Amino acid sequence: MHAGTSFPVGKVEFLDLYPLSFEEFLWALGESSLAGLSRGHDWQMLESFRDKLIDYLKYYYCVGGMPECVNNFIATRDLNRVRDVQGRLLDAYEQDFSKYAEPAMVPRVRAVWNSIPSQLAREQKKFSYDLIREGARAREYEVAIQWLCDAGLIHKVYRASKPGLPLRVYQENNAFKLFMVDTGLLAAHAHIPMKTMLQGSDLFREAKGALTEQYVAQELRLRGDFDVFYWSSDRSQAEIDFLIQAGESVYPLEVKATENLQAKSLRVYRDKFSPPRSYRTSLSPYREESWLTNIPLYALSALPV
Repeated sequence: MHAGTSFPVGKVEFLDLYPLSFEEFLWALGESSLAGLSRGHDWQMLESFRDKLIDYLKYYYCVGGMPECVNNFIATRDLNRVRDVQGRLLDAYEQDFSKYAEPAMVPRVRAVWNSIPSQLAREQKKFSYDLIREGARAREYEVAIQWLCDAGLIHKVYRASKPGLPLRVYQENNAFKLFMVDTGLLAAHAHIPMKTMLQGSDLFREAKGALTEQYVAQELRLRGDFDVFYWSSDRSQAEIDFLIQAGESVYPLEVKATENLQAKSLRVYRDKFSPPRSYRTSLSPYREESWLTNIPLYALSALPV
């Protein structure tokens, strides 16, 4: 708030606006019949349309859910034009850094922003200040990170020390991952060529699954009906990509960028905490085992099952 500016307390309703989810993306493309299959847990029909859904998921990774990008894709079906729109959005964000952030903070905001693709391209995606600048410290950049969060351009997923209720009680403020607001903008920010993104399954493996984990984080955030954290063991020998608090239960969710279904970290977590159910999301079809359920990446709106 600027000095001298009044605010009508009690007379304003706040609404949070986010990019379109994958389900909403399908609706926008006129695929209403496909869009409703996940929430209906119609696994047989989902399997029948698996190839088509994976193709649409690739397009979603490329286009993302920003309304102008989706509208452009619907109108032109030209991904190069979509990338031009994404480039203009990213340029506008960077201009806003100089316009709205304190002058002394602008270089730090820009440094954090530019480090995000490399942060997510690592095997361990916990935010590392050294990727901004060797020897960088939290106190130098924590205000810049918060500025980007407040602007709605990035969001944090904190580590929880254990899966207790509520998860917020076990939040570790010094350990977190940073995700961008939109998977399409991340792809553009990282300069991933559209051609690369559409070839086979390369897109899902690209940069150690960076886009896939971004996509899952985005889908979980858009749900809005549960808290999301992550967990790692003391020596980082095991890491659960996301912990989901839904009602009175906490569920682990492991993200697999392809069809590699090894679940070493989930087994470590299960043996340690005995969750009511464990989840993995991958390109593989729905599969239910004694303790583990695999949810296809294109059906995340079905969680928790």
